[in-house]
Amino acid sequence: MANIADSAVLVTGGNRGIGRALVEEALKRGAKRVYAGTRAPLGHADERVVPLLLDVTDADRLRRAAEEVDDLDLLVNNAGIAVADDLADRSALERHLAVNLFGTYDVIQAFLPPLLRSRGTIVNNLSLNALAALPLLPAYSVSKAAAFSLTQSLRALLAGRGVRVHAVLAGPVDTDMTRALHVPKTSAQSVARAVFDGVEKGEEDIFPDPLAGAVAEAWRGGVGKSLERRHAELSVARDDQA
Repeated sequence: MANIADSAVLVTGGNRGIGRALVEEALKRGAKRVYAGTRAPLGHADERVVPLLLDVTDADRLRRAAEEVDDLDLLVNNAGIAVADDLADRSALERHLAVNLFGTYDVIQAFLPPLLRSRGTIVNNLSLNALAALPLLPAYSVSKAAAFSLTQSLRALLAGRGVRVHAVLAGPVDTDMTRALHVPKTSAQSVARAVFDGVEKGEEDIFPDPLAGAVAEAWRGGVGKSLERRHAELSVARDDQA
């Protein structure tokens, strides 16, 4: 389990919505330093907040940002996009994959060295749409499903190196991203609290809101999670034989 207190935390997309709420919640829990990764300069009254200019799709800016971080205990991949489409235009799918899948992958690779040193934690903010597509947001759903598979793979691959990997599978959250979605939504602050609660409890898959919570038990005891564990065991067995 990871303790937020006295840890160094990095949150991508830390300037608004869930990202901003995660920054504030980490501060409340006593984080010693919170890197707020944003594409534009960010000011904050708390001296523990360190603005970090980065764009998850810009390799040069990502490399420069990584050079500014000496120690890191917890990486939260929160940056993402969600744009309505109908899968008629391949470019919409490519745009979502560039941010939600490859952006997440590139951030992890950039900040993996300090996480390995600290035997730290990675949290990927995904969506319930990773488990079942929302046809209103098909490209988004595809990208989140791919990012969930990435999360499960890294969870198995990094376990032997001491790094834990969590998935956040949230329902609709009240942010700018979901403004056009007219359904009941959970506050970003509530989700941020549930995310860090789940990390501190060691929950691999975190369901941080009422809608997500309604499927949590079925997922954790279902065939999908069972198959993930079996596949992870195959990875461990292969490594033991190497």
